[in-house]
Amino acid sequence: MDPNAVQPSLEHPGVCPVCHQPVSPSYYFCPNCGAKVHEPALSTTPLMQLGIYAFSIILPMICYLLITKWPGITYLRSNDQKAKQVGAIACGLLFLSTVGTFYYGYVWTEQALQQATAQLNQQNSEMGL
Repeated sequence: MDPNAVQPSLEHPGVCPVCHQPVSPSYYFCPNCGAKVHEPALSTTPLMQLGIYAFSIILPMICYLLITKWPGITYLRSNDQKAKQVGAIACGLLFLSTVGTFYYGYVWTEQALQQATAQLNQQNSEMGL
């Protein structure tokens, strides 16, 4: 059995769920067997928030679909209210930047098609077609 797959026991918070040895509530891993006992708190420092927000804006769809290291969902699912707020803002920025990317991609494509059509019409009129 994988010790990392075992969830901490809510009935006995001061006991390791794998080896049943006493552990301090401040420990993240059991000192006896190394099993994960508690999840470490997520960082909500201003620099970390800035990084998450920038990552959400700069890589709109890619960071959610292709890059699994995007922390927005992890923060949103956290029990800490501050981390949850950071995750909600990151998800909102991701949504807005994705919508903006699709909109500007559509506008750019339309303009490119209109310019190409205008050039073809001009060439055809010059050739007398």
